[in-house]
Amino acid sequence: MRKIFLLLTLCYLSSCTPNESKNGDKKIPVVGFLDYVNDATLARAKQGFYDALKANGYIEDSGTVKIIYRNANGDQPTMLQSCEYILAQHPDLIATNPTLPTITAVQKTKDVPVFMMVSPRPDIAKLTDANGKAPANLFGTYETLDYIDTAVALIKTVFPNAKKIGTIYNQSEPQSVDAMNRLQSLCERHGFTFEKLPVNNTNEAQLVTAALLHKKIDAFFALPDNIVFSAMEVIVKECDAAHVPVFTSEEGLVKRGALAGFGADMYQWGYQSGVQAALFLKTKSTAGMKPEIVQVRRRVYNPTKAKILKISFDSAFVAIGN
Repeated sequence: MRKIFLLLTLCYLSSCTPNESKNGDKKIPVVGFLDYVNDATLARAKQGFYDALKANGYIEDSGTVKIIYRNANGDQPTMLQSCEYILAQHPDLIATNPTLPTITAVQKTKDVPVFMMVSPRPDIAKLTDANGKAPANLFGTYETLDYIDTAVALIKTVFPNAKKIGTIYNQSEPQSVDAMNRLQSLCERHGFTFEKLPVNNTNEAQLVTAALLHKKIDAFFALPDNIVFSAMEVIVKECDAAHVPVFTSEEGLVKRGALAGFGADMYQWGYQSGVQAALFLKTKSTAGMKPEIVQVRRRVYNPTKAKILKISFDSAFVAIGN
């Protein structure tokens, strides 16, 4: 009898998969989420993604989805290992936030759907082939560089006497270099003198920002750059001490101390990708799906910084931040 009991037990256990639901009749979908850094701005996109899944009935606490989250903490080898770990768990899909995890994921798998957020259009991220086609398993939401045009124009509107614009950027991130080049072109078009300095890691951000400020810039432009995201408070502190306003194309950075910006709502960016991912989980199909451009952008300003700088904004701007 004991042998029969053990045999029955083993048969029962072997018939169940790790992702099987509580009632044993349905496989629980597995979602991998690959993040690059611990950052308040990027965290808004992640929360939006999670909330979109929740709104569509995929809730980890209720046992309707399993989420495997990994954060590389800004380290490339860790990101590669994290991606490999997620893939080893056989996820139904991988969510990536921001660009570097997206690139890593599509390089590591051609079968698992990748839903990106806070990432540029595939061709800008150098993810298209010789025929201009994006990876067949890449979905989610992207941004172009066009929004930087409007963000730079804000400087002319808010500070009509500004002459010199400066920025720092990470040379190793293609999207950062592309954004910097776009910014330089726009500054030349608007008649600004442009100053730039490369930064290699977050620890250098303070010294590099200080060196840039010594060039007597009138405004600092915070690019969509992972180092800028991670070091925003340090950058703002240096600029505040020099009485230099910070502009940006990232709404989340306005909440963290920039004066004003025009760009995507980070929460809605993640939410939009999450809606697409939830549709895939429901239908088990990517038919008709493709990467989408982010839908929600707006002009925002930080009321605290506006008060300090004695600047007023009209109703076209939304007050956010502290």
